[in-house]
Amino acid sequence: MPLLRVNNLILHFRGVTALSDVSFEVRRGALHAVIGPNGAGKTSLLNCISGVYRPQRGNIEFDGADVTRLSPATRTKLGIARTFQNIALFRGMTVLDNLLIGRHVHQKEGVLAGGFFYGPARAEEIANREIVEDIIEFLEIQHIRKKVVGTLAYGLQKRVELARALALEPRLLLLDEPMAGMNAEEKEDMARFILDINEDRGTTMIMIEHDMGVVMDVSHRVTVLSFGEKIADGSPEEVQGDPAVQEAYLGQSHG
Repeated sequence: MPLLRVNNLILHFRGVTALSDVSFEVRRGALHAVIGPNGAGKTSLLNCISGVYRPQRGNIEFDGADVTRLSPATRTKLGIARTFQNIALFRGMTVLDNLLIGRHVHQKEGVLAGGFFYGPARAEEIANREIVEDIIEFLEIQHIRKKVVGTLAYGLQKRVELARALALEPRLLLLDEPMAGMNAEEKEDMARFILDINEDRGTTMIMIEHDMGVVMDVSHRVTVLSFGEKIADGSPEEVQGDPAVQEAYLGQSHG
């Protein structure tokens, strides 16, 4: 059974159709790319999966359960985490504190017990810190762990946001243009970390990305949207050779 199944999603805003009867599946352990020209509906799709938008029709199944009507917070608890096109971190806080906040969804002990910091609450805090330190080491950000996020270079902020999403221990990680605005070296680093998260941690991923070279290099499967409609779905090689995809991107078919 796929980890995620999107069935016949229809989403519109004031008469403008953002998604038109979109269906696709994401298998467990896959690194699944969603691509398409600007305005294709890619971010709207992620917003439906994460619960920010509620489609007018269709449904979303996560691990066999219908999650279409669940809140974003409930979906996060089920194991769906995401990063954003525009970095959504607490810029006045340190890297470490941003990651510890990312662990709040797994907090079992109440605030009162946490305030007195004894017994189970203390054990939980220690366990959370161990998980966060492991992620810091995994993404090679030890040297900035105590730095205030707002003082960091853009590429490092993107890596910290990825780290915070990992702190949620997601079963499905949604990446919205993780390499946007990066230079070639930063893109290379980010691509390597994304591959490591998928291969070493076994995390299933959906990635929106404009860099076709990256998409073709790292993805197992690619879904292509154009003007809110799915126009192709298959392996990177299949999608790259699809005339409809070439038409959508280039405005003309090449063979």
